[in-house]
Amino acid sequence: MNLPQPVALDRPLDRSALPAPVLDAAPELVELYWAAWELAYQHVVTREGAPRSPYMDEGFDPDTIWIWDTCFMAHFCKYAPDLFPGVESFDNFYRPMYDGAPTSLKIHHPDNPPLFAWSELEYVRHTGDLDRVRWLLRDRRYLQQHFAFMEGTPAGSRFPHSNIATTVERVPRGYLWEGVTSGMDNTPRAPIQGEHGTSGGILWFDVAAQQALSARSIATLARLIGSDDLAEEYDAHHARLVALVDDFWSAEHGSYFDRFAEEPYNFHRVRTPAVYWPLLAGACDATQADALAAALADPKCFGGPVPWPSVARDDPEFRPDGMYWRGGVWIPVAYASARALADSGHADLAHRASLDLIRHMADTWSSYSPATIWEAYSPTRPAPSTAKDDRTPVRPDFCGWSALAPISMLIEHVLGFRVDALTRTVHYRPHLPGRTGIRNLRVGETRVTVIADDSTLTVTTDAPITFSLPDRDIPLAPGHHTLERKGTFTSL
Repeated sequence: MNLPQPVALDRPLDRSALPAPVLDAAPELVELYWAAWELAYQHVVTREGAPRSPYMDEGFDPDTIWIWDTCFMAHFCKYAPDLFPGVESFDNFYRPMYDGAPTSLKIHHPDNPPLFAWSELEYVRHTGDLDRVRWLLRDRRYLQQHFAFMEGTPAGSRFPHSNIATTVERVPRGYLWEGVTSGMDNTPRAPIQGEHGTSGGILWFDVAAQQALSARSIATLARLIGSDDLAEEYDAHHARLVALVDDFWSAEHGSYFDRFAEEPYNFHRVRTPAVYWPLLAGACDATQADALAAALADPKCFGGPVPWPSVARDDPEFRPDGMYWRGGVWIPVAYASARALADSGHADLAHRASLDLIRHMADTWSSYSPATIWEAYSPTRPAPSTAKDDRTPVRPDFCGWSALAPISMLIEHVLGFRVDALTRTVHYRPHLPGRTGIRNLRVGETRVTVIADDSTLTVTTDAPITFSLPDRDIPLAPGHHTLERKGTFTSL
């Protein structure tokens, strides 16, 4: 069958439309930032027969799209929504799955991690586009339909828009799933390594947490448009799922583990960064959050010079060259983990780990040939991860979700900026000494520039904003402002 091929845009990237980081002490990180945008722009493609074109191509297969790749890409597209079709690319899933629209694309794993609602919420915080929220929740009900799809679709279901059967299935004690569908392809979490479609004999806690994250995100979005009844409905879903997720917590080990799918449902004790999904979903208390933070700070677990290996370093299945999901460092998991930690009182740890990760990517760029951004990274040396054969490198030019670290993690956790267009607020948590900041940061339709040195902050805005620092909130009128900088710094 000859399918139409995607075609990249033929106009150059307009860098003036992008936020520009300032980090005088680490120009190599700024260089990597711009390289990530340029590579990502090559993945803005058009395609005949796609419900939405142009769209973001993940860099894996020109005929196939993945839900979790596309959702994660939206988390850097939000910084330049006029140039990069982030949430707009979701139409290539929404319309075939829930409107029956024809498509020339195939959806690989319609039961991939269900991240639409979380990604839509993060997007509206940058754009302030409540009309889209009304369209999603009231007009089309896409997010509610996808939540129900994950809850009620039997394993083995096939659809004309997809090239592979589903594997997720809700059962009384949790969810059956499998490694490839979960996105963590060859993870040792599944003690039974079989053909696609087997659950590995376990109940997967991360899909429960991702459903909890979806429920919480839908409830938040509903409140933004005054749909309080819908919000209460999804608050109840969230509470139910949080209780389910808590059954996968081992207080003895300070970690979440999958459980075997048959009585007595014992823990299968393999630690991976999937443990941060419950934290992101608001399913953890302070003690659990502290334990998960300690795991990232521990060089025997997820810490060390290259943070977030996909299996804990002290696990016998850890592979020092990566072997895909047996040790390889995957940027989207790191991004979700850093956001979860920062939102639960561990912003300094998220900063340090993010800085270490982006430096590792920059070191790989400068010392490994070809100089590019890779699908995943070695957990032990400046190189790409090995693939499943543990010999060949993973895919190059993967921007794709690997752009998240040099773009979004740099802005949010290294430089310390968060945007809320709904309240016209720029949150700034300064971490680093020397001249740092960002130019042309977009807050809805407002453009903001912040430059800091060791003693002062200068802020320029073309519309009123609230500038929020850790110790105070400052209302700013349009214009140029000079403020005192306070606090301690993390050394580079």
